[in-house]
Amino acid sequence: MFNKVVVANRGAVAARIIRALKALNIRSVAVYSEADASAPYLAHADETFQIGPAPARESYLNQETLLKVVRESHADGVHPGYGFLSENHGFAQKIEEAGACFIGPSAHWIDAMGHKTRARDLAAQYGLPVGRGSPVLADDSADVMHHAQRIGFPVLVKPAGGGGGIGMLVANSALELIAAVERARSMALRGFANSDVYLEKYLSRPRHIEFQLLGDRYGKVRHLFDRDCSMQRRHQKVIEEACAPAVDRVQINALAQQVADIFAQMGYDNIGTVEMLMGADGTFSFLEMNTRLQVEHGVTEQITGVDLVAAQIRSAAREHLDDILPRDIRAEGHAIEARIYAEDSKRFLPSPGKLTTFRPPKGSQIRIETGYAEGGEVTTHYDPLLAKVIAHAPSRAGAIDALLDAIRNFEVAGVKTNIAALDIMLSSRQFRAGDVHTGLVSELIP
Repeated sequence: MFNKVVVANRGAVAARIIRALKALNIRSVAVYSEADASAPYLAHADETFQIGPAPARESYLNQETLLKVVRESHADGVHPGYGFLSENHGFAQKIEEAGACFIGPSAHWIDAMGHKTRARDLAAQYGLPVGRGSPVLADDSADVMHHAQRIGFPVLVKPAGGGGGIGMLVANSALELIAAVERARSMALRGFANSDVYLEKYLSRPRHIEFQLLGDRYGKVRHLFDRDCSMQRRHQKVIEEACAPAVDRVQINALAQQVADIFAQMGYDNIGTVEMLMGADGTFSFLEMNTRLQVEHGVTEQITGVDLVAAQIRSAAREHLDDILPRDIRAEGHAIEARIYAEDSKRFLPSPGKLTTFRPPKGSQIRIETGYAEGGEVTTHYDPLLAKVIAHAPSRAGAIDALLDAIRNFEVAGVKTNIAALDIMLSSRQFRAGDVHTGLVSELIP
């Protein structure tokens, strides 16, 4: 097991990792930028290091500074959380070369799954269903048009080197296609330093269903059921739940086992999430794999009782999966998460400012994950996520009611929030019936 771990992240995920390290009796090293100097979770870390100015490229994305912290703190592990450098295979390699362990999949898997077209090819090679798509597009209009016509309009233009909804554009016709490709290339270059883009068949009203995996270094991979993340705005998840509602549980549990078996054959070796689209006809297609802890991991923890962060750390420490996970994992009850953002709920624009009031709700069915406290400052330098509110109840209806009550009693002042928008989503007839799809949010809140 590790003696000391650098938490190479900030906010809610940094607080979450520090909590897991304490439970495992591992010393934690928190890093912070000048903007995060008063973050409340720093007081819970065993050591802290200031790593630079507020801009992420000068602090949380500064690999050399983070490596210096690893050396100076004599840490033997680094947990990257999610976002920032969590899926940067070069950083993972540098951590290993520095004599510490990158707590996540090996650099090989981060690289293999980080490029979306290569990941699609690998998934298809092992028998996972993959929707119609193209290879990386050449800088040739005729070639682009050829692939689009083969796939069939409408098509989705997507960056090959990254995700998170950045650079994803729909082209409904040949007239829109070339401009969409050029714009997506520009956005991909800015967002991922890689201008590669490709095409996928655009599905109308699909569901986004993902499967949580955990592997070890000895060839074993298990699944911890599924999550539905269809409630999205601008391709960004805002409400997630476990397990997916209104689906054939026999079919989806069989698919979860198939996914776990395939990644065991591949030799996958730590935490990961396989994201898939479910079409209106009930068929699934591989979307991508995230080789890291997911933002929405908490809903899986609530229904399984498994601490995924601790399990990820133990796997990286070369423990056997059979020792990490219970033999029989059951999905108990239903869990739903809502992401509270500091943003205008009508225009979905960030709302920076000082949290003059910040009082999260309490309750036996409610779990709060946050990196803020009252008096804290929400800056424009980072994602404006204030908190994740998770409700767990015996039934889905009970979880919805508990979550609605919680967000309505979440007191925030000093910044605008998306709480009113979340209320509309959770209260809607469609959501309560489980009739969800990736376009529902824009239908409910035009």
